[in-house]
Amino acid sequence: MKTVFIFLLFISNLQSQDSLLTDTSKINYYKLSIVGGATLGGFIYGQAFQKNLWWKGEKSSFHFNWKEDWAYALGADKFGHFFFPMLATNIYADAFVWSGIEKERSLLYGGITALTYQSFTEIKDGFSKQWGFSWGDFSANVFGAAYPFLQYKYPQLKNFNMKISFFPSERFKHGSNKVIFDDYESTYHWLSISIANYLPEEIRKYYPSFLNVAVGHTVKGFDTNSRHREIYFALDLNTQELPGNSSFLKFIKKYLNFYHFPMPAVKVYPDVVWYGLKY
Repeated sequence: MKTVFIFLLFISNLQSQDSLLTDTSKINYYKLSIVGGATLGGFIYGQAFQKNLWWKGEKSSFHFNWKEDWAYALGADKFGHFFFPMLATNIYADAFVWSGIEKERSLLYGGITALTYQSFTEIKDGFSKQWGFSWGDFSANVFGAAYPFLQYKYPQLKNFNMKISFFPSERFKHGSNKVIFDDYESTYHWLSISIANYLPEEIRKYYPSFLNVAVGHTVKGFDTNSRHREIYFALDLNTQELPGNSSFLKFIKKYLNFYHFPMPAVKVYPDVVWYGLKY
């Protein structure tokens, strides 16, 4: 994740006023080489970071993780394996467009690039005695990398977007994990729905288009015998509908929209709790 955001900032700094979000018909190989160099650097850094985070344990022959695949984290890790390739695909697609590749091909190449990295990581998990190759993780990676392309081909899917948010859990505060996104109790995944596009016209013209609804999921009780899921309903901020139409602001609003900002919410499972603001 850290590598993804570093690359995002890198591409943001490279963009000109209008070039990043505009398709062109001529590939700029100088720009493409910059993308390639940044990718290589990000790959090396990411692998070193993940080795320090996950792959320090005992090695083994390649094996599949059948037993723990869905029991581990109660499946919450699958949301992350969907989210991060989806984010990376968007970043790479914008980088390829900036390099002069047309939009549809950029999304395709971006998805392939994101999935290649995730697949390499999953294969390395297969040689870790602790982890093993997970078909569930791999499948989520495939769907996440493909989703931006599917949204382009089927625009109705743009009304359904996966988001993420973080709030430090007690176990994280006591040192359970080195980084917050590795602690599933601190991580919340949200499906944000642009309901404004589904309202009748007479209501839609009065409804704020930046206000979505979202369904959220997290897991709790990892250090006890009462591990359980939590489900939320919340309002959600669609930052892409906020004012500002310059290319730079559109770029910023697009990537802010991958994060669920604190909004009123209600937990509906396993009990009901109302929140004035839920992080």
